[in-house]
Amino acid sequence: MTFEEFRQKAEKSFGPLSDTQVRQYRQLEELYLDWNSKINVISRKDIGQLYSHHVLHSLAIAEYIRISLPDLYGSLRDPEGGTGILDIGTGGGFPGIPLAILFPGGRFTLCDSIGKKIKVASAVAGALGLGNTVTVNARAEDIPGQYDYIVSRAVTSLDKFIPWTRGKVSRGIFYLKGGDLAEELGVTMQKYRIKPGSVYTWKVDSWLEDEYFSGKMVVFMKK
Repeated sequence: MTFEEFRQKAEKSFGPLSDTQVRQYRQLEELYLDWNSKINVISRKDIGQLYSHHVLHSLAIAEYIRISLPDLYGSLRDPEGGTGILDIGTGGGFPGIPLAILFPGGRFTLCDSIGKKIKVASAVAGALGLGNTVTVNARAEDIPGQYDYIVSRAVTSLDKFIPWTRGKVSRGIFYLKGGDLAEELGVTMQKYRIKPGSVYTWKVDSWLEDEYFSGKMVVFMKK
């Protein structure tokens, strides 16, 4: 997927991007190609699909919010919004950086326990001039404070992920996940006594019509 194809898809859902957002999204390709040649944060066979498999996949959370949580969507698009969001296990900056570009009303904290990965995320956010983003080299359990929302992209199974979020989130968790989600959700909900009415799933391929996204979901756990 080229940048222009990405832009067309993004603007079809989210409306016209500002000049700053266009510049920032366009820069992602150059920045990640450069950093990935030094530190392998994206599979080298997959780097050519940066805009599809990584940027748009990250923005699937934004599309779910736009469709299902319009008040939150409006707040996140408003630079005065101030919603606190923690990205756990961000790696090189996904889903946090693509979301931070789209959502100036979010205050994003990107954390990862692996120093070389967070180094890339920090450098990319700095090069883009993302003033609403900070990066932290730490395990999620060691991050102080509480956030409105947590986002993450398949860093582990849900039943292992939930303990990392304890005491860290007040409103909900957005988790990008694939695989046998029905069984995984069942185990997680039973283990942590999560009420069925507080968990929602959304098929990513209902928005991104690509075989790559078959079986991939946005899971929203409402607090």
